[in-house]
Order: sequence, then structure tokens, then C-alpha cells
Amino acid sequence: MAIDTGDTAFIIVCTALVMLMTPGVGLFYGGMVRKKNVISMIAMSFIAFAIVSIQWVLLGYTLSFGTDISGFIGGLDHIGLNGVSLDGEGIPDMLFMVFQLVFAGVTLAILTSGVAERIKLSSFIVLGLLWTTLVYDPLAHWSWGGGWAHSLGALDFAGGTVVHISSGFGALALALVIGNRMDYGKYSMEAENITTTLLGGALLWFGWFAFNAGSALSANGTAVNALVTTNISAAAGAITWMLAAWAKGKPSSLGMISGAVAGLVAITPGCGFVSPMSAILIGGVAGLLCYNALLFRVRRGLDESLDAWAIHGMGGLWGAIATGIFASAAIGGVDGLVNGNVSQFLVQILDAFVAVAYAFGMTYLLAKAVDKVMGLRVTEEEEYVGLDISQHGESTTA
Repeated sequence: MAIDTGDTAFIIVCTALVMLMTPGVGLFYGGMVRKKNVISMIAMSFIAFAIVSIQWVLLGYTLSFGTDISGFIGGLDHIGLNGVSLDGEGIPDMLFMVFQLVFAGVTLAILTSGVAERIKLSSFIVLGLLWTTLVYDPLAHWSWGGGWAHSLGALDFAGGTVVHISSGFGALALALVIGNRMDYGKYSMEAENITTTLLGGALLWFGWFAFNAGSALSANGTAVNALVTTNISAAAGAITWMLAAWAKGKPSSLGMISGAVAGLVAITPGCGFVSPMSAILIGGVAGLLCYNALLFRVRRGLDESLDAWAIHGMGGLWGAIATGIFASAAIGGVDGLVNGNVSQFLVQILDAFVAVAYAFGMTYLLAKAVDKVMGLRVTEEEEYVGLDISQHGESTTA
């Protein structure tokens, strides 16, 4: 199959837009931390993208998309992009590689939620390289590179398990290892700038169109369906989270944009397989589920600081299962539970919970190892001063 110039142009644009999601995560998170840590939070997203860019080219791509080894990991046939050419079927192989690179970059940025305001920069870099190699790359291979989940027929159109379960449950494991911030629960740790978070959320919503529609890898009807379901699920999530919060007090803008992200997360695995009407249900449930997951975290006194677990982890888990419920053969070629395909529903549950267990367990082990060797956490004095000054020697202006 010859290179299609229209498809190639489409995926080039989508790649650029998905890259924009990584600083979008930085802004989304940066607005929610205290002033003394804003630079650190945004910088970690940029650093995540930079280190993953190198890792992916050298090793990550081949571990994810190289020749299958026992259904678990890819071989080293594409190490250093060996054999990744400018030819391909529909789009150049090199373009597919870089499109997948930006997915890996934004996933590591999401993970920073669990260690906000208290991780050493050097430890984050080492942990980030290990995590991308030993958590993200195997999960990508399982779903997209010919691994065991792909062989079973598990559906993950754009990263419900690969991106969101991995980063969400990984953030939970990190938070458990690194511990709560000093004085968490004793003093107010209100968000520094909700406006910045709203701007970051807007960039995420915008970039998510490319994230999901681009995963069709062609400018076709499947991409259009992904675009439509993505938007409507985000809207439903924003509304249900807002209404749930409103019932308990005031409808905060932070809750609204968090609900939108929950809806975006939940539709990610199924956007190319479900109808717009199903997307309303998926997003609406995600808003309620993720809001209540956040409340549960707070009640337990767990400082998974910026709620990657509640939003990305639980939203991704629901989305993976929902794909098995609402998938329609008329849209994506595979039916789900509502259309009588019980086996697809069971496969989705298996895939999702294995991903949860692996992402949480492996992240916990990696965090423990890095903590033992070099220490994950800054000193109390550095945490008190703030990571902007202690890790970067910079501060925001008044």
C-alpha cells in the first residue's frame, strides 16, 4: 500500500497537537499546586517529554512495537529506530513511531500527580526512564504491538489501559511510597491559580481530538466518530461532575474541568468503537465515578496530590470496561455486551484488571528501588522552601 499524502498530513498535525497535551498537563497540574511549586510542576511535564523522546527513539519503540516475545514485550529489532523507514502502509513508519512517542510523553507527565511538591528532580528523571521502559512499554506492546491482550482481541483504541490505567494507578503507587506532603490535612493547600488549570484543561480537551481521532491512523469515518464521541463524553463528564459537586455545595470550575478530563479519559479506549449516544453514558458515569473516587481518596487521607488515580486511573478502568459493554460492530467491527457479545466484555475486564495490577505493582517496586538507592523525596527544608527554588533555583514573580 502506497503512502497516502492526506493521511500523512493528518497524522503529522495530530502528532503536533498531542505533543501540546504534555505542557497542557503541566499547566493543569501547575495551577493546582502552591505558588512555590508551580515552576517545578510545569517543568516536570517538559522534562518528561524530553527524556521520553530520547528513550523512545533508542529503546522504547522497539520494546513496544518490535517482534513479539512471549506476548509480553517487543524484541530489539528496531533498537535505535533500526528498520523504521520513511515508507509504510498509508503513513510512513517513521511517522507512526513519532505519533506513538508523543503518547508515551504525555503518559509520564500524568504520572507526576502522585509526587507533586515533594520529589527530587534527579530521582524523577531516573524513575521516569525506568517507568517508561518497564511499565509503559510492556503495556503498549500488550495492546498495540501484538502482545497477549491484542491476541485475545482486547479493544483499546487510543490508550485507556496503556495511557490512563498505567499513569493513574502508577501515580497511586508512587503516592504510597513517597508519602504525604508535610502538614497535609493540617493546613490549607489550596490551588494557586485555577485560571492556569482551566487553560491546561482547555489544551487537553483540544489536543484530545488528535489523541483519539488520530489513533485511527487515517483521515476516515472512524476518525470522525472518535472526534464526535470524544467531545460528547467530555461534555457529559463536565456536567455530571459539576452537578454532583453542586449538590454538596458550589459548582466549582475546577470540578467542571476535572469532570471533562474524566469524560475524555473514559472515552479514550472506546472512541472508535462506540456510538455518540453511548459516549454520553460513558462520560456521564465517568464524571460521577471519578468525583466519588476523589472524595474517597480525601476521606482516606491519601495525598495522591492532583488526582491522577481518581481521574485517569478510575476513568481509564471504567472506559476499558465500558468499551466491552457498548462496542458496536456497525461502528468499529466488534460488538460488546449490549449487543450480545459477552466474551468481549470478559476480555475487556481481564485486560483492564491485569493492567491495573501490573502498573500498580511494578510502579511500587520501581519507586521503592529508586527511594532505596538515591531517595525519592527532597529534604523537609527543601519542601518547606518549595521545589521551584530548591530544585530549579527559580521562583514565580509576585
